Amino acid sequence: MESLVISDIRARAVIAPLLRPIRTASGSIEASPLVLLDVATEQGITGRSYLFAYTPVVLRPLLALAEQVAPLLRGQPVVPLARQEQFEKQFRLLGLQGLLGMLVSGLDMAFWDAMGQASGLPVVRLLGGEARPVRAYDSWGLVDPARDAEALARSVERGFRGLKIKLGGGSLEHDLATLRDLRSIVGDAVALMVDYNQSLGPGEAIRRVRALEPFGLEWVEEPVAAEDLQGHAQVRARSPIPIQTGENWWFARDAQRALSAGACDRMMPDLMKIGGITGWLSVMGLARAASMPMSSHLFIEASAHVLAVTPTCDWLEFMDFGAAVLAHPCQPVDGCVTARGPGLGIDWDEAAVARYALP
Repeated sequence: MESLVISDIRARAVIAPLLRPIRTASGSIEASPLVLLDVATEQGITGRSYLFAYTPVVLRPLLALAEQVAPLLRGQPVVPLARQEQFEKQFRLLGLQGLLGMLVSGLDMAFWDAMGQASGLPVVRLLGGEARPVRAYDSWGLVDPARDAEALARSVERGFRGLKIKLGGGSLEHDLATLRDLRSIVGDAVALMVDYNQSLGPGEAIRRVRALEPFGLEWVEEPVAAEDLQGHAQVRARSPIPIQTGENWWFARDAQRALSAGACDRMMPDLMKIGGITGWLSVMGLARAASMPMSSHLFIEASAHVLAVTPTCDWLEFMDFGAAVLAHPCQPVDGCVTARGPGLGIDWDEAAVARYALP
């Protein structure tokens, strides 16, 4: 494979519609604010990835940051580990987190995509594995079982083996009633996960988690503030249900801190925060050493590649924020997602990109 050399970085912002808006205890996500990244190379190959910005407020700052970072990369070879080491050195005093961490992680994914395209192979093959079906769960926000019953049942009909809903928008009694109704809709064979989105203190989290035990939950996710590792450890020590966290870890050192604190039973790093594919590989080693199940958070296209080579692979979260601007949106088959290529299998629907472009 010819060595690729970066010629330019292009970033575009869109606000794409969601098929299913996501309601959480912290607010609602009605549309998908995305930054689309294109890493152009002198060889004519373009690597692609996208960032999920959570709020349109940071779209323009991300675009400006990408514009400032581009000159640092022009003329550099597409070598993901070397480029990440370059960023770590250049921004050591600032640190890789926040918007900069998101951009670095997104560029890493685009680098891997470019290498896969150059070789004519899916990224999973570059990682030493093969594309295989990875079980997925359908990820919901806060639900109203009466209003959402048909849609929830359709998730099961589509073959999803697990469903996750958000809790924390009301009282414990409301949580219990929601889960009772949900079980009656989807049955006992479907794995159920719940996510409190950091909405509780440790004491209240312990009280609620204990009360949820009869529902046979797969996990309880981020019951307390993500950065409160001791709080998570306290809840975990008194919880009859596995505690899941990791989507807000920044790069591998955050994962190591959480593991050292005993903060979780399962981990679910976010590719946009953990350092992209290169960062995932580091954390994957930590998970294997700790025999800890590892799931993904968002970014289903890239997640299907890395989970396929993860020794402790658990679940892929199916929350499709990029579908509206992709030429070939990812579709689950029998409740599973399989990596596509070449590269990450990402191509933009340019007409949709133009339609949903940030004004």
